[in-house]
Amino acid sequence: MNTTVQVFPVLGLPVHLSDNYPGYLLSRLNQGLGSHVVTLNAEMCMQAEKTSRLANIINSADLVIPDGAGIVFYLRLKGKKIKRFPGIELAESLLSQITTFYPSPSVFFFGGAPGVGIAASETWHHKIPEVAIVCQHGYLSGDEETQLKETLKQLQPQLIFVGLGVPRQEFWIAENKHLCPHSIWVGVGGSFDIWAGTKERAPAWFCDNNLEWLYRLYQEPWRWRRMLALPQFAWKAIWHRA
Repeated sequence: MNTTVQVFPVLGLPVHLSDNYPGYLLSRLNQGLGSHVVTLNAEMCMQAEKTSRLANIINSADLVIPDGAGIVFYLRLKGKKIKRFPGIELAESLLSQITTFYPSPSVFFFGGAPGVGIAASETWHHKIPEVAIVCQHGYLSGDEETQLKETLKQLQPQLIFVGLGVPRQEFWIAENKHLCPHSIWVGVGGSFDIWAGTKERAPAWFCDNNLEWLYRLYQEPWRWRRMLALPQFAWKAIWHRA
C-alpha cells in the first residue's frame, strides 16, 4: 500500500483522507515506521484554537482521522466526500488485523480507572487469543509512571492505545512516543470503558447518522459545557473560506 495520503485542512488543522486508515497504518508498521494518530473532532478543533501546544501536536501527527461528525460536515462543505471513522473503530480494526503482519503481536493499554483496562483486555483476549495485551490504569504516581515508561521501552509493543481523555492523551503521547519509535500510538479516549462493559457505545442508528455525540451527552449530561464547542465549530465551518 502507498504510504502517502491526501491531506486537507480543517480550520487550519490537517486531516488525512483515506478509505483504509488501518491498512495505511499497518503498512507503515510493516516498514518499521512508527505513527502518532490523532482522532480529530470538533471539540478538539476548538481546544486547539486556544491551546497552541495541542495545535502543534495535531499538525505534527503522522495521521489525523475524521473522528467527529463535525469534521465530516466541514469536509463535505468543501467538496470532500469521506466517511466518519471514530477512533474506537480504528483501534478495533488494528487489533483485528494486526495478526496479519505479526503472528504474536504485543499491545499496550494505558489509561482508564483501575481494573478497566484489564477487563477490556480480557474482552479482546477472548476474541483474539494470539494478541498479548499489557495494561496500566491512568492513575499513577510519579514513580509508577517512570516504571511504566521503562516497561514500554522494554516491551516495544506494536500497538499502544492511550485512554487519558483529550488533550491529556495527546500531550502524553507526544512526550513519550520516542520510547517506542516504531509503534502505532493512538489516543482512544473512553474506548477501554466500552470494551470493558462499564459504558455502552451509542446504538448503530446514532453512529450511522453522525449523532453519537448526542447519545454520549445523554449518558454523560455533565459534558454539556464541552458540547458548546459544536455550534461554535459549525459556525466557523460555514463561514471559513480557506
